[in-house]
Amino acid sequence: MRIETFGARGDGQTDNSSAFAAAFEYAREHGGAVISVGSGVWRTGPLTLFSHTTLCLEAGAVISFIPEPERYHAVFTRWEGVECYAMHPCLFATGQEDITLTGAGVLDGNGQVWWNLLRQKRAAGQRAPDTALERELAGRNKGYQNQAGGGGGRNMQFLRPPLVQFHKCSSLRLEGITLCNSPFWTLHPVYCDDLVIQGLSITNPPDAPNTDGMDIDSCQNVRINDCYLSVGDDGIAIKSGSGEDGIRVNRASRDITVRHCVVENAHGGVVIGSETAGGVSAVQVEDCVFRGTDRGIRIKTRRGRGGAIHDLSFHSLIMEDNLCPLAINMYYRCGAGLSDGYFSLEPQPVSLTTPSIQNITVSDIRATACRASAGFIAGLPESPVSKIRISHCDFATDEASEVSPDESDMFLGIPPVREKSFRILNAQDIELTDVQVRGPVEAFLYR
Repeated sequence: MRIETFGARGDGQTDNSSAFAAAFEYAREHGGAVISVGSGVWRTGPLTLFSHTTLCLEAGAVISFIPEPERYHAVFTRWEGVECYAMHPCLFATGQEDITLTGAGVLDGNGQVWWNLLRQKRAAGQRAPDTALERELAGRNKGYQNQAGGGGGRNMQFLRPPLVQFHKCSSLRLEGITLCNSPFWTLHPVYCDDLVIQGLSITNPPDAPNTDGMDIDSCQNVRINDCYLSVGDDGIAIKSGSGEDGIRVNRASRDITVRHCVVENAHGGVVIGSETAGGVSAVQVEDCVFRGTDRGIRIKTRRGRGGAIHDLSFHSLIMEDNLCPLAINMYYRCGAGLSDGYFSLEPQPVSLTTPSIQNITVSDIRATACRASAGFIAGLPESPVSKIRISHCDFATDEASEVSPDESDMFLGIPPVREKSFRILNAQDIELTDVQVRGPVEAFLYR
């Protein structure tokens, strides 16, 4: 079925919300359908997909989501690792199966309006809900003031929508399409099983706030191949819930492969965390290029986040012009401050909210022009990073760079250093085989 059948017009002016809703309802009532969108700009409000639906975006097709926050009514989901009510994603499915997004077209979130709103709210010092929708979300999200956050704006309840979110879905295929200008995280599957992401292009401006490329959140059996990402936050992130709420849900991310992808202009190439409460395991990343990203391999968590991170493999990666090619950071600062008590260098009592990191394999990495440091590993004194195997790697720093080694990752509480060496603290059982660190006078710092 073509979208024009339902009265849609791709003239860049018509509001096609009702036409898309009618098309997807037709698919639901008939046990599935292929909905084709031809060349043109198809404006719409937020949309909901149903089982056995294929949305085919032909070359030249742009689905352009209207950036009016009042349209994005509250839905129950997970936002920055905590179950809560948040704004309806631009394209959303919950509790569905067998959905395909395919073609050479574009989903455009028109994020500039959303990013400007966030910047205005921050510049005005907003620290509590202000608009009617924010107050509605606050009323539904009892105790939100004490919920964990990652810096996206939970205190304001300006819980911006991701561009595409699948919630409690299975058998999903995303092939070939372009996702751009997301209001918040771009592609966010949460509690999903059996997901193939093939040949996607995901682009957001480098300064667009919280615009991660992909956030694979408490999902299993995920295959990510041949994708290109250039975004304003982490590139391909793997998460599993935050703090006590994530521990309550207790759903891991596992059995995930990432192959033949290119990530540029992101805070990290492939990232684990910082929402890690349900655990992350059985992840394989290989044959990828991370160009101009702040970090290449990035594992980030902290006290209070919880979760067991283990059995991760990173192989045959090329990294160019990073701040730091490998960062394992258990002192991650975003969404918290020194007064919160997470960043002591002294051992703290171990609890369910104490994260752990072990059994990490890194091999055949070539990293050049590392501007902050050759590497950074910081465990907790009560939960050291352990069983790390690094082999056949070459890390070359840019000693002319004025970037401080303290920019290797976003941490708090760790004393500064001046050397761009590969820094290791609170770690045990680390094996280094044929690892070259070129540039700093002292290759490794153990402090």
